[in-house]
Amino acid sequence: MEFSTSAGPATAVVEPPAGDGAGPEFLLVLTHGAGGGTETPDLLAASRAGREAGAVAVRVLQPYRVRGARAPGSALKQDAAWLEIVAVLRAAYPGLPLIQGGRSNGARVACRTAGAAGAAGVIALAFPLHPPGRGGSAEHSRADELRSAGVPVLVINGDRDPFGVPDRADADTLVVLPGQTHALSGSRQAVAGAVASWLPSVLGRAVSG
Repeated sequence: MEFSTSAGPATAVVEPPAGDGAGPEFLLVLTHGAGGGTETPDLLAASRAGREAGAVAVRVLQPYRVRGARAPGSALKQDAAWLEIVAVLRAAYPGLPLIQGGRSNGARVACRTAGAAGAAGVIALAFPLHPPGRGGSAEHSRADELRSAGVPVLVINGDRDPFGVPDRADADTLVVLPGQTHALSGSRQAVAGAVASWLPSVLGRAVSG
C-alpha cells in the first residue's frame, strides 16, 4: 500500500487477521525505529499477536525511510505525515478501534500522536527514554512523551537497553525483558505474549466507551 503525505510518499505492508477469514475487529498500525525498517523481530511479533487477536495489521515505512534517509528530521513534520497515513487507513477501515505503535523512534511518534489519531492504545517497543549515556539528566528524559499519549500504553523494553527503561508510573503496562538490548532481537515470543495479554482490556475499554 502506498500513501501520499506532506513529507513525501510512504509505503506499508497490510496483513489481514489470522484465523478463519472473519472480518477485522480492530486496526493495528505499527512503524519502525529511526534508521530501521518494518521487518524487525519485535515489530513482526507485535503484528502477529495483533492479527491473532483479530486485527488488520499495517506496518508503515515512513516517508524519510522511503527516500533513503536514516534520520527522521523534524518531529512536527514526522507527526503530521503519520497522522495523514493513519487518516487514510481509518477511512479504509471505518469504525474499527485503532491501536498504534512502533519501536524506538516509532514508539515516540505513536505516543505523541495518539490523541490526534484517536487511538485507543499505544504499543511502545524499545521506547528510548533518553539518549545513551544521558540517563541521569532530567532534561534529556522523554518520559513526558509517554505521559502525553493520554491512552493506555504498553511499554516493552530490555533491561540492557542503553536508551534506558521507563518508569512504571509513566505507562499503563511496563514489561522489562531480562537480557535484552534496544534491538529486542531475541524476544519474539515474549513480545507477542505481552501484546496478546494487553490487547483484550484495551479493546474492551474502546468498545464499551
